[in-house]
Amino acid sequence: MTAPVLEVDGLRKEFVRGFLRKRTVAVDGVSFHVERGEVFGFLGPNGAGKTTTMKMLMGLIYPSGGTATILGAAVGDIEAKRRIGYLPENPYFYDYLSATEYLHMIGRIYGLDRHERRKRATRLLERLGLAMAEGRAMRSYSKGMLQRVGLAQALIGDPELVVLDEPMSGLDPIGRREVRELILELRGQGKTVFFSTHILADANLLCDRVGIIVKGKLRDVGPLGELLSPKVLRIEVLWQGSAELQAALREQFAEAEPGSEAEPGSEPGSERESPHSSSSEGQVFVAQAQAQLDRFVAAVIAGGGEISSVTPQRETLEQLFVRDSGTRPEEQRS
Repeated sequence: MTAPVLEVDGLRKEFVRGFLRKRTVAVDGVSFHVERGEVFGFLGPNGAGKTTTMKMLMGLIYPSGGTATILGAAVGDIEAKRRIGYLPENPYFYDYLSATEYLHMIGRIYGLDRHERRKRATRLLERLGLAMAEGRAMRSYSKGMLQRVGLAQALIGDPELVVLDEPMSGLDPIGRREVRELILELRGQGKTVFFSTHILADANLLCDRVGIIVKGKLRDVGPLGELLSPKVLRIEVLWQGSAELQAALREQFAEAEPGSEAEPGSEPGSERESPHSSSSEGQVFVAQAQAQLDRFVAAVIAGGGEISSVTPQRETLEQLFVRDSGTRPEEQRS
């Protein structure tokens, strides 16, 4: 069996701040591993400990406890670092350089000769949509363009492991789509991608496995299919019927089934939305339990109506995130 590319065991980081030397635990006993060739998403609200964990793994700050190995070597090993590409959350660039000059400088650090530097820089700038601006000083670049330069410098060494801290930050929808495509290309080349994000749509599209960190603690880790609850949360019924039948059923089934479970992340005691709504295809009823569904379907048929579809709704990644963190993604600061 192939050894994991990244293995983390009990990683912990405490910061001591202020005159009173108050201790703050930023990362608290995090353990997980990343297999070769997979895309692993590190998810969590802002301030959860994602960036602190990545900085420890990249050797930028020392852990207070725990261990980690990358590509079979201890964190900070020089030879292992040559096989890693890293994009920090807030990359800094020498803004008087052009993107081409900057990538040549990074290529020299990786030990690439002039010909190889030129070839890789040209290919990456074209792939990331920066070819038209390659000769301009980076001080004239937008935030999204600088983020693309950061991605290029992470890839110029042809790394085995690509570590990206919030790679979609500052990108417009087209840029985000291009980065998603790039990550999938990297996986197709057999590279391992470890990236952090609080954008659940990106994780849902890209990740083989995810880890969810909240307040420094890892709450869940594994394949999305295993983490998401197989339990049916509700059942949507699409149906058609006369205006009289619609009014009668709205009155008869005015509330959710007594004793049914609330949707993950809802506030205790909060009012439920009406189970009835309309769509372009007909009327929609949301049943919270099988018994309620059976009674509603029987009532529709008895009233001369027609059932178009019955669709069970299972837990989504957003609901898992809410269940673990108690915070909805839209409440996060981007």
